This record gives sequence, structure tokens and C-alpha cells, in this order.
Amino acid sequence: MTAIFKREFLSYFRSPVGYVAIALFSFLSGFVFYSQFATGTVDIAGEVITLRSFFFVIVPIITMGLLSEDKKRGTDVLYYTTPVNLFNVVVGKVLAAFLLYVIMFVNVIIHIIVTVSCGGVFGVGAVGTIIVFFFMAFMFISIGLFASAITDNQIISAIVAFIIILVTQIMGTIGDYLGSAFTAMLSSVKFKSAVTFGDAISSAVNWLDPFLKTQDFRLGIFSVSSLVFLVSVGILFMYLTFRVLDKKRWSQA
Repeated sequence: MTAIFKREFLSYFRSPVGYVAIALFSFLSGFVFYSQFATGTVDIAGEVITLRSFFFVIVPIITMGLLSEDKKRGTDVLYYTTPVNLFNVVVGKVLAAFLLYVIMFVNVIIHIIVTVSCGGVFGVGAVGTIIVFFFMAFMFISIGLFASAITDNQIISAIVAFIIILVTQIMGTIGDYLGSAFTAMLSSVKFKSAVTFGDAISSAVNWLDPFLKTQDFRLGIFSVSSLVFLVSVGILFMYLTFRVLDKKRWSQA
């Protein structure tokens, strides 16, 4: 696992991918912070929440080649022909991408230092949003790795990850739309419990919304169950990635 982690992490800086991701994140965080600082009101929690909305752009960039590039070059055969634990391969790649995200987040840490040194407030709400940020980063990186495992084309991998993450980010809107659609459809056929059924559909979809589950963290209200949900989804996609690799190993045999 350590060897995989080192190789993948260093590969970010042997290609433009790592530099592009860091530059993009730095630009976004810097723009948000400057916009707040210019008005005299800095909200670190607001900055982090804004940066969370760009997961669907940055995560596909840093995960699209984690496995698809190995497939394209044929180096993935080494995973299947040597007695390496495939789940360790998955963990090593996730950790490499996660560490890159930690490095990118240094920009926000600098903003926190500047804010506090200028007499600004860095409260428990900001701490909560940062905790959620990293848990979500883990979850979305796992999704991106899975997208990279199912194809040998980096562009297709990035598009798949983009779509899955984007759908996840607008889950609340989708839930409200589906609830309203079902209510309207059932009401047109005189179904007595149309509103109740529509609300149930909306609630079921919203239950899957990670942003809705963690919105109270900004208020300083921490929920362990919400973090467990994020970790569980991340581990689920790591397992799915492992199953894809394991199936390929057996097909090689």
C-alpha cells in the first residue's frame, strides 16, 4: 500500500494534473477570500462551503487517471499477476488523492491565519464545515476512483465522476422535483394520498443528500451519524472498485 501511495502521489507532480488542481483550487479559494476581505466581512465557513460546491470539477481531475491510466498503459497487469492485496491498491490511491486535497487546503489555512491576525473570528461553525469538507473529499474521491476503475479512458472516467458527483450535489433539488412531480401526477388521477406519497418520495431522496445531512455543522451542531454516512458511502465505492479489480484479476487467470 505504501508503495502504491508514494507512486500515485508523486505522479501528480510528474504531470500537469497536480499543478492544475492546486492552481484551480488556489484561484477559487483566493477569489472567495478576497471578495469577502474586500467587504470587511470574512466568513471562513462560507468560503469552505463555496469550495465544496466545486468538488464536481476538481475531484474528476485528480482521480480520472488513478486506474484508467494504468489500464491504458497495461501496467494494471502487475496488480493481477503479483500477490498484491488489491484492496491495499485501492486504499493507496485514495490516500494519495486525499493528501493532494490536504495540500490544496493549505490556502484556506493561510486565510484562517490572516483572518485571526486581523481580529476576525474563527468559530466552531468554521471548524464544523472543515470537518465535513474532508469527509466529503474522501467520499467523492472514492467515487472518482470507482469511475476510473470502470474504463481505460481518462476523459470518460472524468465525465462519469463529474455526473455522479454533480447528481449528488443537487440531490436536494432532485428530491423536491420528484416529490412535486409525483404529487401532481397522482393528484391528476384523484389519488387521495398524493401529497403524502409525494412527500415520502422527496424525503427518501433527500435522505441520501450528504449536503443536507451535514448542513447543521455550520451552526456548530455536530452529528456523528452524518459523518458515518459519508464514510460508509466512501467505503462502499472503495469496495466496488476492489470488486472491479478483483473480477479483472480472475479474468486474467
